[in-house]
Amino acid sequence: DLLKSNSSHLLLASGDGMDFQALLVDEDRAWLMVGAKNHIFLLHLDHPSREPEKIFWPAPREQVEHCQLAGKNVETECANFIRLLQPFNQSHVFACGTGSYQPVCAFIQLG
Repeated sequence: DLLKSNSSHLLLASGDGMDFQALLVDEDRAWLMVGAKNHIFLLHLDHPSREPEKIFWPAPREQVEHCQLAGKNVETECANFIRLLQPFNQSHVFACGTGSYQPVCAFIQLG
């Protein structure tokens, strides 16, 4: 019903294995940031039909290969799972991911 009324937006099919784990909402600017497997999505809450902005942030290839050699599952363990989204200031969000067992953090500039 929500999709038919154009008051919601299907981000991804449930079988895509994106493993959503971190959420950050900014009510003043009406957006929701979602951390997932190898991606960060920015959804515009005041325009649900608008395509989400997407940042592709995978683990380094050599780290994924090292993870595979250690016997880990490439689909469920050897990726950059975004675990932290934290406001830093008015223009940046601090984000951290698993980096395929080599944690990595970065500042994301909001535009």
